[in-house]
Amino acid sequence: MAQTADFTIEPGSTGGDAGSDAGGGNLRFSGPLLVSTVGHIDSRLRHIEEPVGTIDLAGVERIDTVGAWVAWSLSQRLDAKLTGASTDAQRLIEAVSRAGTQGGAIERERLPWYLRVPAQVGDSVVGMGRGMLGVLGFFGQMVLGTATLLRHPGQFRMRALVHQMELVGVNALAIVGLMSFLVGIVIAQQGAVQLQQFGAEIYTVNLVGRLTLRELGILMTAIMVAGRSGSAFAAQLGTMKLTEEVDAMRTIGVSPMEALVLPRIAATMLMMPLLGVYSSVIGIIGGAFLASLTLGIPFLTFLSRIQEVVPLHDVWVGLLKGPVFGLIVAVSGCYQGMQVRNDAEEVGARTTGAVVMAIFTVIVLDAFFAVFFTEIGWG
Repeated sequence: MAQTADFTIEPGSTGGDAGSDAGGGNLRFSGPLLVSTVGHIDSRLRHIEEPVGTIDLAGVERIDTVGAWVAWSLSQRLDAKLTGASTDAQRLIEAVSRAGTQGGAIERERLPWYLRVPAQVGDSVVGMGRGMLGVLGFFGQMVLGTATLLRHPGQFRMRALVHQMELVGVNALAIVGLMSFLVGIVIAQQGAVQLQQFGAEIYTVNLVGRLTLRELGILMTAIMVAGRSGSAFAAQLGTMKLTEEVDAMRTIGVSPMEALVLPRIAATMLMMPLLGVYSSVIGIIGGAFLASLTLGIPFLTFLSRIQEVVPLHDVWVGLLKGPVFGLIVAVSGCYQGMQVRNDAEEVGARTTGAVVMAIFTVIVLDAFFAVFFTEIGWG
């Protein structure tokens, strides 16, 4: 029994006979026409130039759907007649011919653009609504988990909290410090350039101090933590969902909310105000460094003047934003991670979604905070 498919072309007779059409050759297949055997003859079949009147399948030992498709499509391209097919081969050829003659390429029906655009907008709105309901349900689970831990404080995993505080806070000091130092330099440099036009470069101290302590210190820290820790939360929990570790925890009676989510949220809420203060201090040092180099303001004079020009409520504004921003970042990462269902690709999509969701919500809330604190006289 031949183990590979092959074919030969016999010249046809000029007068025509039972085996071939007039002026056309006879193409004879031999061996098994299977998906595993037709690959090496495919290029030869595509480059057949001589006319072929019949395609003889009498020498085909076995055939599958791919082989039937090869024979039928070749007969259509060469306008040749199929002969010698066994009962099984004929049945497969009829099946693939019905599939091949149902009409051109199948295309998905599309609505006109004036209907498709509102439909897409509607789907997006519905998706946002479902997402908001999901987040609301997640908050409900958090409240229930927190109530359980308040009733049974011994169940709280203190080691997990300390470990997450190290990951979120201590390990982020370097990158947050570098970012804050450079942001302080940029604020001082750009502010000094504009204020020098009015001979008021001394007010660079006011600009750097208030802007850093009130807004940029905590805001930039929240964005950095969202990109660093929020994405890590989503990836970690998403991977645990895929490997069924979360389901295993539920099976043995351990609440994933209490064991995985609440320690991460508590650690982020505790560390965010501290990181915000750290970021503000480093930003002020960066501004003082630039001012001492370019404005002639001594470094220590810059720092001492900060105490005179920055009101105390600016410090409180930054501190009050910290836990709220930490809650948003942690909830975004944990929620997206716990929504992973299908495959590893969804882990990446949910991780990206966690970062986008956290940064967008933090910026929106920061705008509301700005209006609110101005209204209560902390502007």
